[in-house]
Amino acid sequence: MQLALFWIFSALMLLAGVGVILFRSPVSSAMGLVTAFVALAALFVTLDAFFIGVVQVLVYAGAVMVLFLFIIMLLDLREEGRRPVKISAWAGGGLVLCGFLAALARVLAQSSSLHGAKPALSNPMSDDVARVGTTLFLHFNLPFQVIGVLLLVATVGVVVLSRKELK
Repeated sequence: MQLALFWIFSALMLLAGVGVILFRSPVSSAMGLVTAFVALAALFVTLDAFFIGVVQVLVYAGAVMVLFLFIIMLLDLREEGRRPVKISAWAGGGLVLCGFLAALARVLAQSSSLHGAKPALSNPMSDDVARVGTTLFLHFNLPFQVIGVLLLVATVGVVVLSRKELK
């Protein structure tokens, strides 16, 4: 059952990622990104990484996407118009896709660890959250604060850039 859920959520995440690229409306693309984030969180849960799954939903699907939607609506972005098809762009994209699929097939063919049974967790009841919090705030406090300031500056910058000048 766990393997079936893993493949279902993997397919959902890939479809949502394709939707982010193909949707013309920025709000629809953002909602596709939310779907991809939630499917990724579900993948983490199927891999028994519950804390990372919860953080994925809270931070990315929650806070970051609310910020993205706020900025999209503040800028009043419209649906993108159709552009002429460029054969060279499609050929380059197809070449990159073929290279990626060849590399993926090579890795999957050479990896014997994908087919074997995985060892059990050493201590499934360990306090994962406390260790992550201690590591984050003791060893990575400055980068954590810098990211917060960068998000604040980006939000203020969008508000300043989107202001309409009064005549």
